[in-house]
Amino acid sequence: MKKKSLKYIVGTLLVAMIGIGMIGCGGNGSADTNNGEAQEGLSGTLTISGSSALLPLMEQSIEKFNEKYSEVEISAQAGGSGTGLTQVLEGSVDIGNSDLLAEEKLDTDKAKELVDHQVVAQGFGVVVSKSLGITNLTKDQIKDIFSGKVTNWSEIGGPNKEIFIVHRKSGSGTRATFERTILDGDASLENDSIGVMQDSNGAVLTAMKENEGAISYVGLAYMNNEEAKEALAVVSIDGVSSDKANICDGSYPFWSYGHMYTKGEATSPAKEFIEFVSSSENNESLENLGFISGSEMKVK
Repeated sequence: MKKKSLKYIVGTLLVAMIGIGMIGCGGNGSADTNNGEAQEGLSGTLTISGSSALLPLMEQSIEKFNEKYSEVEISAQAGGSGTGLTQVLEGSVDIGNSDLLAEEKLDTDKAKELVDHQVVAQGFGVVVSKSLGITNLTKDQIKDIFSGKVTNWSEIGGPNKEIFIVHRKSGSGTRATFERTILDGDASLENDSIGVMQDSNGAVLTAMKENEGAISYVGLAYMNNEEAKEALAVVSIDGVSSDKANICDGSYPFWSYGHMYTKGEATSPAKEFIEFVSSSENNESLENLGFISGSEMKVK
């Protein structure tokens, strides 16, 4: 009886220990599975429109985000900040990118329907044909050029060549930033009756490459490729270059924050993508394109 009792007790203990072990393993396995699903299980579609200045960042960020979340299908297009804000408000896209605050473009009540996700600071540049040899312009010179007061580069120390202006359309956040920071808020100083009009940063560069007397303004991310650098030059403004340090301390004036707007609070997968854009995981994209994280800015 004693032998049988002992065997019974040992057997019972073994069963209990195995059961506890299985529960422990089951708990760990479940946690691992859940963690895996949190990353690999994220899926859905995401549509983005708006600021063409932010488009290069969107394109690189989507590529890196899909390395982590391959089941999320994301499409991004430009069209201008005004378009992005209008479309996200209407619900035709999930995220509207803008170089402007929504309240600068929309009625107050409509702007309140949108949630602002301020993701980066971004620099812009006044760009000229490289062959002109122009490396610096003052604000007053830029105003005189875009208003039509100055029509030949020889009038401001350049070669005897007619000035060819490439404008951005109304609704462009790049244009609004140019008017606010370089034209000091006087939109009438940009004379649309001279030169040509383009609807995106990329289209501006294409038009400029076809005319050696050209001047315009673009997001600095569009100047980070060899083809653009060979044909065009970003000028200093009042002697201050567009270097990152000068943007961060505010001495270079032509910059703005980049915003990603959602109608109401962001939900999955928009929430995860917005967080990813300005995260440390995406630092390489920010640095490659010249975007700046908000924490690096010394001015607001």
